[in-house]
Amino acid sequence: MSNPAAEPPQPLNPDEEALVRALGQVMHVLPRAIDADMVGDRQLPLTEYTALMNLSEAPGRRMRMNELASACYLSLSGMTRTIIRLETQGLVTRERCEEDARGWNAVLTDAGFARLTESWPSHLAAVRRRFLQHFEGYDLAQLARAFQRAGTAENTETTD
Repeated sequence: MSNPAAEPPQPLNPDEEALVRALGQVMHVLPRAIDADMVGDRQLPLTEYTALMNLSEAPGRRMRMNELASACYLSLSGMTRTIIRLETQGLVTRERCEEDARGWNAVLTDAGFARLTESWPSHLAAVRRRFLQHFEGYDLAQLARAFQRAGTAENTETTD
């Protein structure tokens, strides 16, 4: 990491500025647009879909609440509200963690997996229409690596 006192900050060039602003717009607009498409199709809202998706991929279809919150990019309280909504629909249950009695696991039910499977085509269509179609002709693996690096706490200073 560079020493901020040693180097004066360099202003962004027009392309850098445009990219940073466009990223902010995408981060704000894209989840709302995908959510609106899914709800419009009478499918799960995006937050609930994402929670069920992460649970479906977890061993035993269960995750500690704090790990699920992290995987869904939500606060623990936001995740708890989401799980309560899913629990009232019979899509998820909450169980005490066997490892320590203080924690809770969210557990995907068979009904939750069925609802996830039912919502998947709507999610896929929205992601393709709202996001992926804009990247035709780009190296998606390279873009994914760049996004992953930018999205980690340990941002590297290397570029592709």
